[in-house]
Amino acid sequence: MTLSTLTAQVPSAAGLDPTDCSAWQEIASLWECRDDTNYLNHGSFGLTPTPVREYRRQLVLEQDQQPMDFYVRKLEPLNEAARRQTAALLGTDYRNLVFVENATYGMNVVAESFPLSAGDEILLNPHEYGAVRRIWERKAKQLGCKVIDAALPEKIESPQQVIDCLKAAVTERTRLLVVSHITSPTAIIFPVQELCQQFRELGVATCVDGPHAPAHVDIDLDEFGCDFYTASCHKWLCAPLGSGFCFAHPRWHDVMQPPLKSWGRMLPAIPESWDEEFTWSGTRDFSQYLSIPVAIDFIQAIGIQQFRERCFWLSRTARQELIRITGCEPIAPESMYGCMAHVPLPAGDHSGLQQQLWQNLGIEVPIIDFEGRWYVRVSCHLYIHMRQIEVLLGAIREYLK
Repeated sequence: MTLSTLTAQVPSAAGLDPTDCSAWQEIASLWECRDDTNYLNHGSFGLTPTPVREYRRQLVLEQDQQPMDFYVRKLEPLNEAARRQTAALLGTDYRNLVFVENATYGMNVVAESFPLSAGDEILLNPHEYGAVRRIWERKAKQLGCKVIDAALPEKIESPQQVIDCLKAAVTERTRLLVVSHITSPTAIIFPVQELCQQFRELGVATCVDGPHAPAHVDIDLDEFGCDFYTASCHKWLCAPLGSGFCFAHPRWHDVMQPPLKSWGRMLPAIPESWDEEFTWSGTRDFSQYLSIPVAIDFIQAIGIQQFRERCFWLSRTARQELIRITGCEPIAPESMYGCMAHVPLPAGDHSGLQQQLWQNLGIEVPIIDFEGRWYVRVSCHLYIHMRQIEVLLGAIREYLK
């Protein structure tokens, strides 16, 4: 089955009412979730739609049936074509990005490549992903650098406030800003384009951690002007698990190195640029990377704008109801959220709630401890029906009685 055949099976969402769950049933059926699960955690591990899974299975079969033909003759053209299509979605040239397993792997690539010296400072903030923090703390310890946390207010009033707080933390030793496009623990959309442009004026490089962003929000890497951007494609874009990319602006190509040194390309070819060093790292399954184009075609066939309108409506509705049930206001204004609802729970110890929701009702939803306060984060994708959210709302209401 070819990629174009799979795409032809995907219905368009043009004209569908984002608030009418019944109208979205045909599209929702393109995902398969276990019967015992109410899956509201797409933001951690996204479900892969059937057309994408079928295409990947086809690639795995080709690898297994004739590995010599697949690796030696097909892999490099398929890899370049997949990078070209991914780069087009992201607003850059394909030679500026390479495929990696996920955003965390990409962040490790940046950390091992970016030039730092003793006394240099790497600027983060409390909303950054814990694994990203550990990556840069290890690097700082190795080189005698410092990881600095910019202070953000407990209640964020506007994107400009984020910019002002991060800029206020810059010193003459600040070399790199590491910042999320959409934060993982708090689901807030940060103003990364403005941050990248203003930090460049300050002479500070920028690395954007963007695993939640592809398809979720617009990305134009050349317009952003960021130095580095790492992301996973298995979340809102719905590519297979284990697919992501690492972007490096051309001014950094000469310093970028793969953590695992191998041939780079299949012999007799030899790598001639930074991106070619990442093409061949040994015998492995490349199907997750090569399936990214069908995920892009899939979401574009449905309609990216329609996808966002539907998922934003679901998350907005969930957020409003959770606010009413808990009596607690989110950290940021509604305009800074997208496909994820993120609402505080009343003061108290809610450490057992996530497991309780799963064991009693089959609800998969993260209950997050952020700076000493517990939050519920609800992720919405096109396979979610409002009745699934209502099950969660009823469970939270009963829990808080």
